[in-house]
Amino acid sequence: MTRTLYRLEGCPYCELVVDELDELDLDFESVWVEGMHSKRNEVKRVSGQRAVPVLVDDERGLTMSESANIVDYLERSYGAT
Repeated sequence: MTRTLYRLEGCPYCELVVDELDELDLDFESVWVEGMHSKRNEVKRVSGQRAVPVLVDDERGLTMSESANIVDYLERSYGAT
C-alpha cells in the first residue's frame, strides 16, 4: 500500500492534506517538488499538471489534485464509518 504526496515546502494547501493524512493515521511518502512551476516535470508526469498538492494512491489506483478534493476523498475512503 503506497500513498505518495507531491508537495511544496511552505504550501498551506499541501499542509491541509498532510494534516488529514496524519489525522487518519495513513502512511504516505512525501515527494518535495521545485518551487518553479516550469521545473515540476515529475508532478506533470504523474498528474498531467504542475500544481501541488497531488496525491497518488496506488492502493486504489487513483491520482488527484486540489487539496479540498483530496481531503474529501481521504475522509470518504479512510475515515471512520
